[in-house]
Amino acid sequence: MQSQEHLSMAQKLYNQADYEGALQENEKVISLRGNVPPADEALFYAGLIYVHYGYPERNYQKSIDYFKRLVQVFPQSQYAEQAKIWINVLEENETMTRKIEELKNSIKTLQEKNNTLKNQMEELDNSLKTLQEENDRLKKVIEALNNSIKRSNQVDIEIEEKKKELLK
Repeated sequence: MQSQEHLSMAQKLYNQADYEGALQENEKVISLRGNVPPADEALFYAGLIYVHYGYPERNYQKSIDYFKRLVQVFPQSQYAEQAKIWINVLEENETMTRKIEELKNSIKTLQEKNNTLKNQMEELDNSLKTLQEENDRLKKVIEALNNSIKRSNQVDIEIEEKKKELLK
């Protein structure tokens, strides 16, 4: 089979959602033609296969590698500009994916800190409640002691009055 036939077969397999078969046919074209067209087209479609949502072995880095090779080896190809766009989109996607992962990790860390603070607040609330209960208990003790002092003072006054009466 000639490279053009492999390329046609790759397109047919791609349209039938046989991405693995299409990839193999594109690889044959790349092997047969190397740095000569239609290897540029094969590189482009191989790159597309690796970003296709239906391809279970989707791999953005491999796609980028195919597109970069196309741009480097075939800078004048009709596919070069589209490959540059794909490179930019995929690299931006990778950057955003990393940022999202970093943000998820930051959110997780903040949630853990928030949970720790909530637990500390609960402990402080419990301590405050215990202290308030102790404060209420001590107020009652103080009130009871003040009442005892008042009664004791009253008794002292009565004793003094009786002493005075007896001395008269």
